[in-house]
Amino acid sequence: MKFKSRILILISCLTAGLAPSAGYACACGCGVFEVGTSSMLPEGAGSTLFLEDDFQDQDQNWSGSSGAPAAANPDKDIRTNFLTAGFQDMFSRSWGLQLEVPYESRSFQTTGGASGNDLVALKWSGVGDLRLQGLYTGFSRDLSTGVNFGVKLPTGSYTHNDAFGDIDRDSEIGTGSTDLLLGGFHRGLLSGDPRWTWFVQAELDLPVLSRDQYRPGLEADAALGVYFTGWSIGPVSVTPVLEVKGSDRARDTGMNAADPVASGFQRVLLAPGLEFNLHPVTVYADVERHVYQHFTGNQLSAPALFKVSVSYMF
Repeated sequence: MKFKSRILILISCLTAGLAPSAGYACACGCGVFEVGTSSMLPEGAGSTLFLEDDFQDQDQNWSGSSGAPAAANPDKDIRTNFLTAGFQDMFSRSWGLQLEVPYESRSFQTTGGASGNDLVALKWSGVGDLRLQGLYTGFSRDLSTGVNFGVKLPTGSYTHNDAFGDIDRDSEIGTGSTDLLLGGFHRGLLSGDPRWTWFVQAELDLPVLSRDQYRPGLEADAALGVYFTGWSIGPVSVTPVLEVKGSDRARDTGMNAADPVASGFQRVLLAPGLEFNLHPVTVYADVERHVYQHFTGNQLSAPALFKVSVSYMF
């Protein structure tokens, strides 16, 4: 349990809101929700490398809390693959640091081009916005409560475009902003049974420095979940995880905001997942589907978000 918990923090404890787009650009919700999984909460010193792959295909137009005609939105499809490499070092039982470097590949279909009414298909990729965070878990002897704090740096490109300016700022890989990140977590036993653990996580992503008259909206993310330990397949331990994730993002502002009346959202996701652990390697996967979402204006939504991560502890 101690090993598993330390490794899994890499997938998200510090990113507790690395969020349905807190971690990635896009007012239209094209970020992947990253408030993490249950068993990722740290329980002691150790270092870990991890690689995470996330994918979503935003091909459904939504307005308010229901689907809307595709003709009401000039954007038609956004497919994004987020590949994130990271390193986390819990250099004591109470203090740690984590660095995440994302690489994002995006396929974008929108209405524009020379006539302004052509269907334009664009593809681009690059390094996204780097995240550097600290973690403190020394509030109690069992390390059940902790906080994370850090910054998101504007390392991702926010100026990529074609000759006709078809890519809006909210669809760039980077936001161009420097954000403060602040969050926390708590976990405990469910009904006193040591095999069942509940947890809650939350994070606030606050843009403080912006560029070229565009400021992404403030975002708050949270997750409530439960996981069960005690299953195994031979030497491999298997942990099912179930989470409810919520996100609230304010509208973008500034002269270069693509459309202040078509940015900002609230949503609730249900995310069942499985963790497989064979020391020193852990594999985690989940599928996140919305049970409620409300978009300001017309925005593209993905029916599901997919996550797979591999971690190695040393």
